[in-house]
Amino acid sequence: MNKQSRSGFTLMEVLLAITVVAVLLTTFLAVFGPAANTIRRTLSAQEADRLFSALEKEMSSLREDEIGQFDTPFDKAFDWVNNSSSLDSAVILFNYRGDTTQIINGELAPYTDTTGSPGQDYLIQPAVRRVGDNSNGLENLMEAIEGDAFVVQMRQLVRDGNTGGLTATPTGGSIVSAAGESASSSEDFEDAAIAFQAEFYLLPANTFQYVSVGLSSGSSDFSTVLGEPLFSRPMAVRR
Repeated sequence: MNKQSRSGFTLMEVLLAITVVAVLLTTFLAVFGPAANTIRRTLSAQEADRLFSALEKEMSSLREDEIGQFDTPFDKAFDWVNNSSSLDSAVILFNYRGDTTQIINGELAPYTDTTGSPGQDYLIQPAVRRVGDNSNGLENLMEAIEGDAFVVQMRQLVRDGNTGGLTATPTGGSIVSAAGESASSSEDFEDAAIAFQAEFYLLPANTFQYVSVGLSSGSSDFSTVLGEPLFSRPMAVRR
């Protein structure tokens, strides 16, 4: 009788191997899945932190396309803080590729070409815009977005009369002075500064379509739409 050599695997061995791989994969995802999400959120928070200075600069200056819309940078800051409690008028921040050969309204125009060399054809620039504003170039800028984008909700810091501490309060269409007087415009606001808390949320999709549709519902529930904020930072704007 000829001795036949055994080749291949039996069905039972294949099923056993698949079961072992499935168990290992499940264990890996259970252990490292949350860690990967934490790492991504940390990196996003670091990127948002770098954009914080861009937000400060934007709140204290007027772009060329805003001259005539606001009399002073404080008027703009008051309006932005006062109306940022709704998603359809929230502030959005991101980096974009700026064309080194073209300037529009005092800023580098978006570089949308798929080729090009950084530092030569384009530079990475921060952009701060408000959702829903007309003629702010948001759609064109988002075509050249680089990295993550962030949505900022600004809530006024109001002093608690009992504890003396500061509490972040949604503006709801008016800002309260230190004397407790509500003001719906910067002309009616008596104080020299507005203290507020800027809360940074990660934008789920870096597209203008998501911003124009997903954030234009008028909802004031940022956490339901965007999840928990990556971090928050106290800020103030002065006249």
